[in-house]
Amino acid sequence: MQASITTLVLLMFVNCLGSQSQQFSSLDTLKPGDRLNSSSQLVSANGTFSLGFALFGAPGSAYLALSHTNSIYYPVWIGNREQPAFTSQDPFLTVDINGKLVIGHGINGGESIELYAGESSKQNNVSVTLLETGNLVVKEMSSSNSEVILWQSFDHPTDTLLPGMKLSVNRRTGRKRILTSWFGPDDPAPGVFTLEWDPSEDRLLVRRRGVLYWTSGKLKDYYDEWGGFRIKAFDNIPTKPDPANLNYNFTVGTSGDEEYFMYSLINVQALTPNTRNISGIRLDYEGYIYDRDRPTIAKTGSCYGYDEAHTNPGCELREQPKCRNDGQTFDLTSGDFRHVNGTPAPAVYDSNSNLSMSDCREKCWNDCECVGYTSGNQSGCVYWRGKNLEFVRSASPDNSPEAANTFVLVSTSSRQAKKRHVEIISVAVSVPVLVAMSAIVTLFVMRKIKKGKRNEVQLHDLLTLDGYTETYELESGGANNHHDLRLFTHASIQSATNNFSSDYKLGQGGFGPVYKGKTSEGQDIAVKLLSRQSGQGLLEFKTELILISNLQHVNLVKLLGFCVHGDDKMIIYDYMPNKSLDFFLFSPSEREQLNWQRRFNIVEGIAQGLLYLHKYSRLRIIHRDLKPSNILLDKDMNPKISDFGLARIFKQNASEANTNRRVGT
Repeated sequence: MQASITTLVLLMFVNCLGSQSQQFSSLDTLKPGDRLNSSSQLVSANGTFSLGFALFGAPGSAYLALSHTNSIYYPVWIGNREQPAFTSQDPFLTVDINGKLVIGHGINGGESIELYAGESSKQNNVSVTLLETGNLVVKEMSSSNSEVILWQSFDHPTDTLLPGMKLSVNRRTGRKRILTSWFGPDDPAPGVFTLEWDPSEDRLLVRRRGVLYWTSGKLKDYYDEWGGFRIKAFDNIPTKPDPANLNYNFTVGTSGDEEYFMYSLINVQALTPNTRNISGIRLDYEGYIYDRDRPTIAKTGSCYGYDEAHTNPGCELREQPKCRNDGQTFDLTSGDFRHVNGTPAPAVYDSNSNLSMSDCREKCWNDCECVGYTSGNQSGCVYWRGKNLEFVRSASPDNSPEAANTFVLVSTSSRQAKKRHVEIISVAVSVPVLVAMSAIVTLFVMRKIKKGKRNEVQLHDLLTLDGYTETYELESGGANNHHDLRLFTHASIQSATNNFSSDYKLGQGGFGPVYKGKTSEGQDIAVKLLSRQSGQGLLEFKTELILISNLQHVNLVKLLGFCVHGDDKMIIYDYMPNKSLDFFLFSPSEREQLNWQRRFNIVEGIAQGLLYLHKYSRLRIIHRDLKPSNILLDKDMNPKISDFGLARIFKQNASEANTNRRVGT
């Protein structure tokens, strides 16, 4: 079903565009005039690596991404990380008539993004090939029928060092090949951390915004007692008794003016089948060095600048604020800051979009009043300031890293530990008194608590949504992961909709009524009220919240939050002033507004949204209830796919699945 829908929409899209260029889906070479578009890929000869367009960051932003085929991990190389293309302009990769390797645009023109400037005098002999090593090469055939490499991606690394790729320094020109982290978890733009080779000391260096942050120590020969053989290893990267960690052959060398560091795999068979094809040293956006999202090679992101040699060797010392001391760190957890009287503590927002998560930590660390921080959803930072604030951890039973969202200042020094010990004793003495008082109060309000128990359980269930699962896990409860969804109070929704006035009613669907509203901040919203007679229950409600909160695309409706009050369940969306597509299709007076250009734009937008759901989103999703009433239109008549209550999540490698439920329209 998924493949047929995607193919149908893409065929409609391609036919409408009238493209005459040859498209590719599984070849390893691109020839002059060929186009690699968003629905095709280059695949290396044995299928290890794939090259195609992927969506990251802002909705509609497309990046040329090179990845391990069928891997769920981050791409190993991004071709246009500093200048995204846009899905609305139908980007494609090609070798143009001048022999340049460029990302062009099929719609609305747009400036081409140049990857290789073209130095060949024989443009017709230039081709682009994705090698089995993960190296994308531009080459030409010489007069003697030998291949000459003109450009290669290995000379332009992004955040991952593959086997055979070099970190290097040119002594004559000073040019360096370095790794540069992503700016954020979903933003491939250059970040604040770099990893480079220091040939004068035979060591690796991590810099943060150009300032030395961490060093690996010197690369030396060691005798490994566990394995009984000699290996090369760094002083500050301890080896482990694991075949995967003893399987690297580090090489230091000189080629002309260039001094370099590289590595290769000694024995690929020593790796497990799941990790055999995903080797690569990756510099994370927080400064950590990973072996492709598996073992942590170095905890460089945990450097605070004081003497950490006993726990995190390699961190550079630097001057500290007088209010910070050895043993203080930020702990990633979930919960909220409160005043001593129990009221929530307000946050301080910094909307500077140039601030990374690492910048947020640095600013909080240097502010003696700052006790915690988090990211402002990839747009600045959020801080909590005040020495008398206390952090109340979430009551959720889920303590996994995925559920945590706030960095809280903690101390592990003996003095702080002793202080906590005294506090624990004080609490222990007072507990019996508090229990007795609580028992009296509990008996008095037992009826009210019992009456609200079901709503409380439902609300807790919604606040601990399962985010990255298959549908069967949703139906069985799944694992609980926290999502950054705003919980609206019932009173605020009543006020926004004038107590659900009929004058504010936008329409009525099978799920229930939809109302227009305006928040106290002045934002227009649409409130979808799930009717008790709709047949949709908590599962559909959870499904819609989960999916839309994890998806970001210009052609998907934007979710603002939700509200639960008694048996009423509400989802709050961004308001779409032009209602839905059926309003125009089935109204003789409104239908005239749908000229052919507008119809084309709407069909194209729906196709882009479906392609994202089926292929490029973090979750592989089939909507299962796509119809005109579920296509909303914004003020510019751009389509937004909505209503994901009946959607189905597929496994990444699945092309079909069974269901026991009859759904759809």
